[in-house]
Order: sequence, then structure tokens, then C-alpha cells
Amino acid sequence: MASSNTFTSIPILSLAAAREPATKQKFLDDLLSALLHVGFLYLDNTGIPDDLTEKVCDQTRQFFDENVLPLDEKEKIEMKNEKSFLGWSRLDNETTAGAADHREQLDLSTPHPIPPSTAPLYHNLLAPNQWPSTTHLPSFRPIFEDYMTHLSALSTFFTSLIAEALGMPPTAFNRFFDSNQQHKLKIVKYPESQSNSSDPPNRQGVGPHKDSMLISFLLQASHQAGLQAQNLDGQWIDAVPIPGTLVVAFGQGLEAVTGGVCASTTHRVLSPRAGEGARYSVPFFQGVSYDARFEEMDVPKEVRKLREEKGRKGDDVEFTFRAGRWGHLGEATLANRCKSHPDVAERWYPELLAKIREEQAQTKAAKAV
Repeated sequence: MASSNTFTSIPILSLAAAREPATKQKFLDDLLSALLHVGFLYLDNTGIPDDLTEKVCDQTRQFFDENVLPLDEKEKIEMKNEKSFLGWSRLDNETTAGAADHREQLDLSTPHPIPPSTAPLYHNLLAPNQWPSTTHLPSFRPIFEDYMTHLSALSTFFTSLIAEALGMPPTAFNRFFDSNQQHKLKIVKYPESQSNSSDPPNRQGVGPHKDSMLISFLLQASHQAGLQAQNLDGQWIDAVPIPGTLVVAFGQGLEAVTGGVCASTTHRVLSPRAGEGARYSVPFFQGVSYDARFEEMDVPKEVRKLREEKGRKGDDVEFTFRAGRWGHLGEATLANRCKSHPDVAERWYPELLAKIREEQAQTKAAKAV
């Protein structure tokens, strides 16, 4: 039986309600509840044009269709070609929770020029995208640039609503954003698993983790289930695809800047079983200034008291933004990318990767004692 202070389903909120004075307060109340106790929600009536969403789903499938975009064309935009961790990743190339993720993906971001050589190392994350060939996918870039523009505006508005739900001015988060803030997006294919096992480690699409930025907005671009959020009792709750919605996940950055008030929830993705067909998804990650420091915000005391800590269970997922460990968000983010993509790190950040591996070995040895 679930505890009284945990969730057993994921709430659905309509963004249209936030735009109407008569229904806005109810929306903010529901949003606060999700922030404090769930860390996940479905967002309906987002305002993203339906035809744009359909084009995004179509282009995602085409990118992974080798009859449309051959392997040698993907290799031209492989992630390890650049310092930015933007580009194509092969199947099973990314690591989460110490194991390979059974997925293939392309990482993109809102456009940025190559940083000057005098910039901090973590500014290498700000860079131009590696786009697929226009000969093979002529509409891909304009469609995804359009989609990222819409999601950038949506995320800014949604962040203002979070601030209001917490009893703060709608501009409370603005100091954590650059004037030309970078946001990131992935297009992901989860092939069928080689196993029909009910044992999750045998079907790891993505291992248990918490998103690192403020907020993620996930478009589930096919009908297969697989995304699961972990509640406070350790149970895995399905976030099945609901047409017309985005799944919103609150990240570690939001938990850090609110002093732990907003829940960052562990989640994972299980690969489709054999015969179910490939699963596709398009997550958008709202960025925060890499130069930001994670001092806590002035969240009202009455809101802090609402966060129910009793009965919370810990997990083995690393929390990125521990006080005193990193000076800036960018340092933590770069370290995370090196852990997830060691092939890129070996080429461009060998010293940082060596340090990370030494820390991992020490942690493993300490747990073994």
C-alpha cells in the first residue's frame, strides 16, 4: 500500500487554465501540489501547433530510417566530432546509472556561436548544432528550429507560473537565465529490446536518473509506454503516452535553487518488448545559465512548510548540484556529460574524465567497505 504522502498517478494540467483569470488560481494550486509531491505532470493545451508536432514526429522517424538517412551521413555529425556534446550518438553509446542505454539519439540546442578560447571550459557546451544533410532531410532543420522556438517560449512562461505557484513574483527565476539562453533537445529512438523479460535491467532504455536542468518537456512521439517515475515508496508509476500532451519533469536545478522545496523525481525508460516496435521521444530541456551559482531562492516559509519530508526514501541516483561541490552550473553539467559520453570525454576532456573515474572508483570502494 502506498504512503499517504506519495503519488500513485501523474496529474494532468491544462495550460489553457493558466491563461484565464477565472481558472488560473486553481491551476497554480494544482501546479504547487505537483511541485511539492510528484515532480512530474502532463501538460495539455500547450499552444504548440498540432501540425508542427506532427512534423516533429515525422522528421524524428525519418532521421532514424536508414533508407532516408544512411549510416555514413549520421557519422558525419557524430557527437564525438565536437567538444559541445551536440550531435548523433550510436545505439548503446550513452551510459546512465553505470549501464548502457539501449537507444540511439541526436542532441541539438538553440543556436549559439563557438565560444572564444578565453571562455571557461564549460562554455564549450555552447556551440552550433551538427545538422543532418539537407539532401536527405531538407525540412529537418527548419522544423526543429521552429519547434525549439515554441518550446523556449513555453518554458519561459511555465517557469513564471512556477514562481507564482510558490508565492513569488513571476520574474523570480529570471536571474538564472542568460539573455540568449541555451536550451537543449534530443530526438531519441528506443529499438525493441532483445528480451521480453519483466526485469527492468534487461530492458534499460534509459537507466534511473534525474534531469539536471530546471524543467524538461517530453513529447512522446509514438504510442508505446516505457517512461516511469518513481514515487516516494520506491514504486514505478507509468507515464503512458497521452495524445496532445507533453510530460513535464522538474529537474535537479529547480530542486537546488528552491532549497529542496520542488521535487526532482527519479525516472527511467524501459525499451519496448520484442514485437512492440520502436519507441520515439523528443525531450526538450530548459536551460539555465552555465555561469549561475545555486544559491537558494527566497521561497516563502509557508511554502517550505508544505513540503512533506516524512517517509521520503533515498535512492542511488547522484544529485548533481550538491552544495560546495561545483562553483557553477556549467562545471556540473560538463562533468555529467563526460560521465554519460566517455567517448567524447576521452577525445576532448581526458583530464576531467580521469578525475571523474578516480572519484567513481573511490565511491565504489567506500560502498564495498
